[in-house]
Amino acid sequence: MKAQNPVAVLICGAGASGLTLAVDLARRGVAFRIIEKMDQPFAGSRGKGIQPRTQEVFADLGVLDRVVAAGGIYPSMREYRADGTWIEKDMAERHDPTPAEPYQIALMVPQFLTERVLRERLAELGHRVEFGTELVGFEQDEKGVTARLVGPDGEETLTARYLVGADGGRSFVRRTLGVEFPGKTLGVRAIVADVALTGLGRDAWHQFNDGDMQRMVAICPLAGTDLFQLQAPIPPEGEADLSAKALEGMILDRTGRSDIRVHSVAWASAYAMNARLAECYRVGRAFLVGDAAHIHPPTGGQGLNTSVQDAWNLGWKLAAVLHGAPDGLLDTYEAERRPVAEAMLGLATGLLDAMKRGMTRRGRETRQLDIGYPESPLALDPSGRPGILLAGDRAPDAPLRGAAGLSRRLFDLFSGPHWTLIGFEAERDIIAPRGGLHIHRVGPGQEFEDEDGHLHAAYGLAPGEWVLVRPDGYVAAIVSMQDVALLESFLAEVGVAGARSGDLKS
Repeated sequence: MKAQNPVAVLICGAGASGLTLAVDLARRGVAFRIIEKMDQPFAGSRGKGIQPRTQEVFADLGVLDRVVAAGGIYPSMREYRADGTWIEKDMAERHDPTPAEPYQIALMVPQFLTERVLRERLAELGHRVEFGTELVGFEQDEKGVTARLVGPDGEETLTARYLVGADGGRSFVRRTLGVEFPGKTLGVRAIVADVALTGLGRDAWHQFNDGDMQRMVAICPLAGTDLFQLQAPIPPEGEADLSAKALEGMILDRTGRSDIRVHSVAWASAYAMNARLAECYRVGRAFLVGDAAHIHPPTGGQGLNTSVQDAWNLGWKLAAVLHGAPDGLLDTYEAERRPVAEAMLGLATGLLDAMKRGMTRRGRETRQLDIGYPESPLALDPSGRPGILLAGDRAPDAPLRGAAGLSRRLFDLFSGPHWTLIGFEAERDIIAPRGGLHIHRVGPGQEFEDEDGHLHAAYGLAPGEWVLVRPDGYVAAIVSMQDVALLESFLAEVGVAGARSGDLKS
């Protein structure tokens, strides 16, 4: 058995959440390994919806343009009546981009393409996934985690400061930690399959027998591929035949359409829908993210997005603690993300109930732009000020004009692994510059100008006020000059003031 040099973080699982965490840690200079027990990448389309908030995350990670190019937008839904006629409708509300919310509609990107883009970004940062490597046991103490891995070269023992279980709904990490996974089975069993077929156009999402849980079938062209995704409820018991012949027979039986021919199956799965939430997200030095922490029905396109944002929340906190911030910062991961998952399970389950009644339209709540952490310990509100934007809210975007004449956006200033402090019409800096914090002033004669008033409209700042934005794009505080001491103390607690660049960098 080989013993390996220690790393800061061991990530178990290379799906969307594990890859997001790996990319974030890589750009922060944290030494980690990411392992995946499967021998090769996941090949299915399962989590194909990329919501607007996740698009903002991907923009910050430097992959959004690639993700958009890999996929496309959702087509309209075509609902077929019994007489063969149909109606078309948009599956979700469509809105134009605004200065504060530049991404407004969900993208359709098959999960295997999203994960491919993230692996490519990880490779650019000098890291790779270790496929065919399984976590088979681990123990932890106050200093770290000792993990046993089995891979292509045999068994090895690895020590890490922290372990992150991103290993799916049947999470080995969660089960080994003894974390309960309460919830319920929702009484729906379904198939999802990526198939090559003919007989249907690629200009619509084809929906047959909407609301009939015995005969419903949905066939959607998969953006970025020549395939269609087939979804259908199936009986709760019995073997599911996922062959091309069987799927074609099911389509014929449920639609009466003999012209729809299934030629091959690229990937398929049968599953029972559940809604479950881990009782806790942290046990000592081990954390749960993504499906290891929550599973849910696929309605509303929430799962992959919630998983990505779990990792997005945890990544900067792990890096901060590894570089000197107090360990208590890591407790805010569960405090912030578990309530989000609990609400998401309720939303997805409600949308499933609506689907059973033939109602499939999705509203603003599915876009995840209104998710925030107003009750978080990291929401500093020294004055209790009222306002249109408060500590814990998502930080909006806004166009600015740079002093050199070029257009910039607030999101450009936020982009990267740092904290950002923006002063609105402030005469002088509120604190001294320091590592990990970017300081900008906006106003006449300053570095940037809010010439169209969009920043003021979105943030509601008074002259002389400052907004502190976290690395994950949420407002940490809105303060004024009398709050300098509170701001300094807060930054020290999150590892910005006095943080050390330690020996955990790769």
